[in-house]
Order: sequence, then C-alpha cells, then structure tokens
Amino acid sequence: MRNFWQDVVYASRMLWKNAGFTAVAILTLALGIGANSALFSVVSGVLLSPLPFESPDQLTMVYATTPMFGRSSVTFPNYLDWKKDSSSFSAMAAFRSDNYNLTGMGEPERVHIHMVSADFFPALGIQPMAGRNFRPEEDVPGGASVAILGDGLWKRKFARAPSIVGQNITMNGISYTVVGVARGLMPFMSATDVYVPIGQWNDPTFRDRHIGMGTRVVGRLKTEVSMQQAQAEMSRVAESLAATYPDADKGMGITLVPLKTDIVGDVRGTLLVLLGAVSFVLLIACANVANLLLARSTGRTREFAIRAALGAGPWRVIRQLLTESVLLSVAGGLLGLVVAKIAMRTVLTSLGDALPRADEIGLDWRVLLFTGLLSIMTGIVFGLVPAMRLLRPKLSETMNEAGGRGSSGKRHRLQKLLVTSEMALAVVLLIGAGLMIRSIALLGGINPGFDTRNVMSFSVSLSPNAAENAGTLRAKYREGLRQLGSVPGVQSISMLGGSLPMTGDSEVPFWREGEARPQNQADMTFALFYLVSPGYTDAMKIPVQHGRFFTEQDDEHGPQVAVIDAAFARKYFPNEDPVGKHLNVGLLNTQPLIIGVVGHVEHWGLGSTANENLQAQLYLPVWQVPDRFWPLLANGCGYVVRTSGKTEGLGKDLREATARFDANAAVYEMRPMEEIVAGSISSQRMTMILLSVFSALALVLSAIGIYGVISYLVGQRTHEIGIRVAMGASRKDVLRLVMGDGMIIALAGAGVGLAAALGLTRLIAKMIYGVSASDPLTFAGVAILLMGVALLACYVPARRAMSVDPIIVLRYD
Repeated sequence: MRNFWQDVVYASRMLWKNAGFTAVAILTLALGIGANSALFSVVSGVLLSPLPFESPDQLTMVYATTPMFGRSSVTFPNYLDWKKDSSSFSAMAAFRSDNYNLTGMGEPERVHIHMVSADFFPALGIQPMAGRNFRPEEDVPGGASVAILGDGLWKRKFARAPSIVGQNITMNGISYTVVGVARGLMPFMSATDVYVPIGQWNDPTFRDRHIGMGTRVVGRLKTEVSMQQAQAEMSRVAESLAATYPDADKGMGITLVPLKTDIVGDVRGTLLVLLGAVSFVLLIACANVANLLLARSTGRTREFAIRAALGAGPWRVIRQLLTESVLLSVAGGLLGLVVAKIAMRTVLTSLGDALPRADEIGLDWRVLLFTGLLSIMTGIVFGLVPAMRLLRPKLSETMNEAGGRGSSGKRHRLQKLLVTSEMALAVVLLIGAGLMIRSIALLGGINPGFDTRNVMSFSVSLSPNAAENAGTLRAKYREGLRQLGSVPGVQSISMLGGSLPMTGDSEVPFWREGEARPQNQADMTFALFYLVSPGYTDAMKIPVQHGRFFTEQDDEHGPQVAVIDAAFARKYFPNEDPVGKHLNVGLLNTQPLIIGVVGHVEHWGLGSTANENLQAQLYLPVWQVPDRFWPLLANGCGYVVRTSGKTEGLGKDLREATARFDANAAVYEMRPMEEIVAGSISSQRMTMILLSVFSALALVLSAIGIYGVISYLVGQRTHEIGIRVAMGASRKDVLRLVMGDGMIIALAGAGVGLAAALGLTRLIAKMIYGVSASDPLTFAGVAILLMGVALLACYVPARRAMSVDPIIVLRYD
C-alpha cells in the first residue's frame, strides 16, 4: 500500500509538472468518456432500468390483431370477454385516453384524462399517493362519479394539498368526487391529469363490438404462468369469440407483448447502434492519449534508464506509468461526468420527444459505476501501450533516443498504427452520419401532399350545455367557423374530425356499390377517413385532381357525397372514373356519391413504410355525419387554419374568437403543421444528429492525432532533414517528404475504414431512406473529406520542416 501511494504522489507530481500535456490528455479523455456516459445514461434509462412497477416482468400488453394491423386497439365488449374467459392473468385492465373540460376553477382548462378500469392500478402494483383506488361498483354504467387526480394536476392546481380527497371538481359539466391521487406519468401512457372509471362510459359507439375507440389492455400474468402459456390460452379465447361473434371477431386474433418491449419499440436497435458509434469515439480518444504518452516517454528515456540502472525492474516502471495513465483517465472521467450531464440535458431538451421513458433518464448509480469502470479500463488500455515497451529495454537505443539522434522504428510504426486506426474508426462514423444526413435530406424533400407553411392545427371542446342535440351542435360549430375565420390573418379554415395527417388514424370500412357486403369485419376493406368542412383543401393546399371538393351546399340536408384520394382511386377504381360512383360506408351506414379525387397525403409520416396496405383516404362532409356521432365531436373537434403570415401569436386571437361563440369552450393542442411533419421523422433526425456529433468529434480527434504524429516525426527527423537540405533538397522535396508520410497514414486509415464501413453500415440499413448502406456517393465524399482534413493536419508540421536551417542543425552534430 505504501508503494501504491508513492506511485500516486509521484505520478501526480509528474502530471502537474507537464501541465500542458496533462490538460490535453484529460480534455481528450473527458470528451470520449463524457460522450459514452451520456449515451449510456440514455441506454440505462430506456433499456436497462426496470419499469417503475411491482414485478414489471409479469406485465404485458394485450392487443387485438386484424388482417390490417398486427397490434390493434380493443373493443370494450371484447375486453370484458377476454377478462372473463382467461385464467392466465391475476389482473387485466383496460384504459383509453381522452380530453375533458375542467371548469369552475377560473378559465376553462382542457385536461388530459384516462378512462381506466377498476383493476388498473392494482394490475400495475401502484398504490395511490393519497386516498384510494376505484372500486368495482364504481366502474359500471350509473356508478358514482369519482375521479383520481394525477400528481401533476394535483401539484399545479391544488399545491399538493391532501385535503383534495373528498372534494369535487367539474369536468364536462359533471361533478366528480376526488377519491385519490396517483402517479400521472406512466411510461406506456401519455401524461395524465385525471383518471375516471372506464366502465361508466355508456356511449353506444364505445359499447359496439366492431369499434375499438382507442381502448388498450394491460395484464399481469400469474406467477406460475409463462408468456407462451398465456399466448396459447388467449389464442383459444380469440377462436371462441370468433365463433360466437363471427360478424365482429372472425379473423381477429390476440397477441401478447411484454410491456417493456412495447414501450421501447424500435428505439432499442437505434440506441445500440449509437452506443457502438460512441464507443468508437472513446477508442479514438484512447489512441490519441496513447500517442501522447508514447511521445512523452521519449523525453523520459534517460529517466527510465537511470531507474533501471539503480535496480528498478521493468514491472516497477510499468506500474508507475499505469498509475499515471489511470490518474489521467480518472480525472478525465470526472470531467467527463460534467460533459455527460451537459450533453444529456441537451439531448433530452432537443430530442426527448423521440425517446420513450425520457423522464427516467439521468445520472443514476448505473451511469456512475459505468463511468468509473470505463475510466479505469481506459487508463489501463492506453497506459499499456507505452508501458509494454519497457519490458525489454535496450540501453544503447535508449541513450541514443535520449540524445535526440534517432528514434525507434517500432515506436514510429506503433504510433502510425494507432493513428491509422483512428482514421479508420472516423471513416466508419462519418459514413454512418453521411448516410443519415442524406436520408434526412431526401425525407425533407418528400411532398407530404399538403403545404405545411403557415398552417396550424388546434382543437376546441364545447361547453357541455351545447351538446343537447346534433342540430344545436351543427349551428354552434358553424358559428365557430365564422368567428374563427374572421380572425385577422386567417385565410382559410376547416373543421376536422377523424384523422389528422401524421397524428393518429381513424379507419372506416367500405365496399363499392353493387358489391355484396362482406360477411364479417375481417373481410372488410378499410380506408382512412377525414370529416371536414368545405375549406379543408384551401387550408391544407391539397390539390383537387378531378371533379370537385365540398361546398356549403353539401350539408345535412343535401345528398350524401364523398371525395377520395388518388391512392384510393388507383387501387379500387383502376382504369375507370370513380366520380359518379357510390360507396357503402360502414360504421356511418351511408351511401355517398363520389364527387371528386384529391391528391394523396403522406398520412403515416414522411417516407414511412408502415401500414402500406392502408393508404386509401376517404373525405366526408362533417355536416353529414349522422346525428348519433355528434356528441363525440362535441367533446373535441379539430381545426386546421391557414394564415397570411407566421402562426406564432395566433393562439390568443383564436381563444378570443372561440369565447365569442362559447365562453366556456376550451382551445387546446395548438401545433403548427410544420412541427407535426418534422415530428414524423424525429427518430431519424435524432440518429442523424448524434451520429453527426460523434463523427465530427472523431474527425477532430483523428486530425489532432495525425497532426501530433507528423509533428513528432518531424521533430525526431530534424537532423535528417537538415542533412537533406544541406545536400541540395529543396523546400518542395521536404514538403513532399513530410506530407507523404502523413498521407500514407491517412490513405491506410481510409482504406481500412471504407472496408469496415461496407459491413457495419448494414446495421443502420433500416434507419436510412432513399440510399443504400453502401452508397458510393457517401463513401467517396467521406474519403475526400478525410483526405482534405489529413492534408490540413499535415501541412502545419510540414511547413515547420521546410524552415529547418541545416547550418543550425549540423552545428550540434
């Protein structure tokens, strides 16, 4: 132990004595370790940390499967039968999201609610923070109006007062008694302000076995039941329901997905690729510091020789060098934690929406342990490089190098090999970043089918007393369109029900006029549907390709009409004109006449290959929606508005206009369409940004590495260069000599990196769009960039070599 502390003290003194070298080494390591710690904190929070529930491995999502969707929402009647007919689960709970108007507490506020079954919190193993959970007798039609607050609303509106339990709040005109407070942020749900019992909702559409209404199901497996056993049982339940209710459930299945797998989704592969990429940065940093230590060891050869002459064995000196390198890496690790904290905060601020479980990401004990182990291992790895050279010291070589008359060719080869490796790793990262940059550029060039500029979407929920009947609601919304359309700067506006591009989906079954109605739901053909008013194509700038779009005459009193998109026309009306044909539309039970064809909209996101079998789009006049569905529209109807300028600052005017036709209406979810479209490629953008940062860091470190090696070689060959100049070598000859050494290293690194990239870029093949993983343009561009950076890095030491004065050099010979 005494020898250990002696090594630490001596190492500290040596590092302090060489402050410039120490600062550069620590900063280099801090960047590498910090980047790795930051990304590991993301991986830890998203992939490694257990879910914040009791026995989370027993939790699973239970989805319906249809011929169109591998994971579909569940109809409430089916959920009730699943729960009744299965024995694999200790609990099975249903939930769905919605928005309610919270009134009676100042300005009306739109709160995000989740309808949940009574066993929702027990299934997750969550105890309320105050009060109690829902009771089974409350989770039925006609049950007591009770609510559980999410802790976010509890803090925001009630200052965490425990006395809120037992008090009443008013939502959608109904008084709810608060019976508890629970966690409002769940990793598999959107943030919740209020929970209400799902079984109380008695809307006929929700109780229809054909309609899912966005209901999802989570279950907790019994301890003795495996996932495979539960899946087998639920498959039998699906077969039984298909036989009992063939019209609704034939062809339907049930699939179980572990809750954590469902939450993480495709992000797992992306994060693992990024973790591999950032490890390349650390390897480059290690190679750089190893080169610094090799160069530094040249100045210490006499010291080592003297220590050896005094009886110190090679292992004693190696231990000392390893102590110094570990001290450097630990200091780099501590500074790296600061870098990681800043980097992680930046990533979460700018890219948090693309990450699941973002609220669980932080510098926890796993990250601290990872950083500590990484720092120690890093110190050992880069410290071994110069240390191992001392196992077989040659005194004559040592004294010769110490006199500055030459250097070891093996050392030069080792330094060149390290820089070659740096360049190769940088090439791989640059190519990965280049492919992602090209993908984002191509995705950004895709026409979404509408003009996103100066368009905002928002929603309005009317006060409950306006929802008396469909006629009242239609009149109210017509007045709302008039008031909102009169806002200064508004050019066009439209109501919107059903689907809004890139934010969700609503499907409706249909079949052509003259065709027999499919016998069951599984045989139905579906289309995305949009319930809109006449100004929709003007607001979104969707081109009308054939026929016409809706006018004010296409109201509840006029003939039923519909407009389809180009994809619908190509698939279901090939080689014929669809205008003038009728459709049978299920769910709504209408037979509209097709009056026009509009351009196709990229509903699923830019460049998305998801749901390729559901691309057909059907537009219906919102005024012709059957009366029984208008209460659903009253609870929240969307709008799109096009303005003459930027949409910033429009919210205040829209709220004032809304208050003129309904003082208690709530305006919410205001989002520019440019933001929505950008969000559709947020995952690819996150990968591009992080890969670009890593590759830029790798390129800088590699440039520093090649600069350092060439500078060192120039210093070691000053005597040789002086002799060459004395014998007639020109400045160009010296330049060519030095630049040639550097370019050989860069070419070797580029060659190895290009070969490695051919194999490694296949790992991101599913993340890129419009380019192949071996895109020759990207590969060539990266090679040219690397050669350019290498030339610049070599030029500075080459200029210094060109200025060598042979008289001064030979004077000291």
